[in-house]
Amino acid sequence: MAVFLGEDLLAYLVLALGAALAVGSAAALIRPPETRRDGDLAAAPVARSVVMIVVGSIAALWALASLVAG
Repeated sequence: MAVFLGEDLLAYLVLALGAALAVGSAAALIRPPETRRDGDLAAAPVARSVVMIVVGSIAALWALASLVAG
């Protein structure tokens, strides 16, 4: 019986979301938006961004290891 969207769907989703979390947080630290809207912070909170980079990286690496291990 075929599984809808493949057997590794959860691993692929965790890989995508973890990588997006890590890359997006790093991008906010490295290059913040040039123009700000009302209520925006001057810069991204460093501690929270670093935690999000670490969590996203761990999730992405774990998912990648799960996919490689089979």
